[in-house]
Amino acid sequence: MSQLVLRNVTKTFGKSRVVDGLNLTLRDGELVSLLGPSGCGKTTTLRMIAGFINPSDGTIELDGKVISSAQSSLPPEKRGMSMIFQSYAIWPNMTVGENVAFGLKLQKVPAGEMQRRVDQILDVVKLRALRDRYPAELSGGQQQRVALARAIVVNPKVLLLDEPLSNLDANLREEMRFEIRRLHDEFNMSMVYVTHDQAEAMVTSDRIAVMNQGRIEQIDAPFELYGRPRTRFVAGFIGRTNFLSGARRDDAVDFGGFHLPARALAADGQLPQEVQVSIRPQGIQLSRDKPAERDDRCCVEASIERRAYLGESWDYHVSLAPALEPLRVTARPADVFEVGQRIYAEIDTSQITLVSN
Repeated sequence: MSQLVLRNVTKTFGKSRVVDGLNLTLRDGELVSLLGPSGCGKTTTLRMIAGFINPSDGTIELDGKVISSAQSSLPPEKRGMSMIFQSYAIWPNMTVGENVAFGLKLQKVPAGEMQRRVDQILDVVKLRALRDRYPAELSGGQQQRVALARAIVVNPKVLLLDEPLSNLDANLREEMRFEIRRLHDEFNMSMVYVTHDQAEAMVTSDRIAVMNQGRIEQIDAPFELYGRPRTRFVAGFIGRTNFLSGARRDDAVDFGGFHLPARALAADGQLPQEVQVSIRPQGIQLSRDKPAERDDRCCVEASIERRAYLGESWDYHVSLAPALEPLRVTARPADVFEVGQRIYAEIDTSQITLVSN
């Protein structure tokens, strides 16, 4: 069932079109991340969903009813949504328990029920023992849990999160990614999560909408988005990749240092004259000896141009031909090759993805 629907939503500020004809559907209980660089329109989109600003065109619907349009907008407090900001926005003069209970007091929940729900959510976020502390006495991760508990305890229809982990250090960010996903799964709550951090989006999301210049370039499950990006922007923004340009030559594609059958890139062999592909660093294997020929592999003689040891892997830059930019290859720690060494680069053709500009 579709719970939140954005139809052709546009937002302009003066002559600047910040959000441009955006369409998005959030299913009941789904966590969708809006991912993109600064200035792509993701926070503006979230603020329109929350009701803080109105769209210049298009509509936003919740449970089948229009809550935002250019003509009218339901106030934020009447939307049944909760929002978590970058700064957490918890009250410094209130204890943990009082912060969490704040929304329930506004809803005029009876005292006994309020106490039960506050205790329940503090148990879920593992803060029961800290209920009488003030925010200044908490770590950043604990303050973030207070913000999450306060937002969830009121049972919102949709929970909105605006870069909620940006103020935490790297270790806490990693921990809180899994915490947010755990809370989502426990409460089966619909969430819209704004971030510029790819790893954050990959860990937390059911689907990721990659935004660029006010538009959604692609929305998919994390695995599909990484493995089958449709555009150069998506391929380059989600993880590391290699881009190669090729020219159609009858039934093959010439990449300047090697050829691939056209059917390796398109099942029907139908390709334009000029093609651009993305190859992830993990889609290439290096070896000293020439591997046996396989239909789903393309083997090319190459040399190691430079390398970096990263502990869990080697990051190699491999030269296939003088006219080509070196390809980045991720290899196992045990796969040690010297700079200048001649090797074989075996490309898994199933990992090559056609992308558009």
